[in-house]
Amino acid sequence: MLDLPDDWVWDFWTCREGERTHLFFLHAPRSLGDPDRRHEHAAVGHAVSTDLVTWTRLTDALAPQPPPAFDDLACWTGSVARADDGRWWMFTSGITRATGPAVQRIGSSWSDDLVTWTRTDLVLEADPRFYRLDDEVHWRDPCVVRGDDGLWHMLVTAKTGVGRGGGVVGHATSSDLVSWDVGPPLSAATGRFDQLEVVRVVEVDGRGALLFSCLGTEMPGAAPGDGGVWSVPLEGPGRPVDVASAVRLVGEELYVGDVVPGPDGPALLAFRHTGADGRFVGGVTDPVRVGWRPDDRGLQTFT
Repeated sequence: MLDLPDDWVWDFWTCREGERTHLFFLHAPRSLGDPDRRHEHAAVGHAVSTDLVTWTRLTDALAPQPPPAFDDLACWTGSVARADDGRWWMFTSGITRATGPAVQRIGSSWSDDLVTWTRTDLVLEADPRFYRLDDEVHWRDPCVVRGDDGLWHMLVTAKTGVGRGGGVVGHATSSDLVSWDVGPPLSAATGRFDQLEVVRVVEVDGRGALLFSCLGTEMPGAAPGDGGVWSVPLEGPGRPVDVASAVRLVGEELYVGDVVPGPDGPALLAFRHTGADGRFVGGVTDPVRVGWRPDDRGLQTFT
């Protein structure tokens, strides 16, 4: 488990380099007192492991930039991809001092060693032709993966439609990880989820799945506690997503799931969301084996 005595740890993303798994994670000081304040004080930490249990912390990967910048208030969740030339690219969300969390945008950084990161000029925003721009612009948590078509696909937490239940999988494409074209969402607004947080494209037993997180309080008609990490089969990173048929993988005690190669096969990592008292906990879990449900509608864990 990765937990820090002086900082809360929550959203994270991973990449594999040889036998090591690199974990990039959001963290903020516990001295803030109220864990809800962590969102406006987040930086990107970095740790490595060979067994997904014992982690060695390295220097932070990213911190908020000086203003004016798309993330001059806080750095939010992202993902890492490796280009054909071996260079690593990190795509992260950010919020500014000017707007706070109400407006979310995406930027990028590159690295040759996964330790030292250099910012780029990219600032990718939600396109009003396809996405909802009202009191809060949902455009965050980019997941960048390559498709069978040779393009890089960015899947994004986004919103469309009106009213509640408008959470969709936003979409942008690139041929070089530098220039991006924002397109329509890969899923429809189902009325079931207000938002699809931290979308992840994973592979289990040679088959693709999409993971996302949503709390019960952000699911119209659901009871508090009915949310968690959700999964749905996926034919490819640029293919349509049937969000309406998503099934719950784990409950709200955990949040932000990702599937990574483990010692015994595919393994789920998540962060500890709430304890028995309902209060925020934090910290990335030890791995839990994961596989397909008997009905093939999504993934399940195995103890």
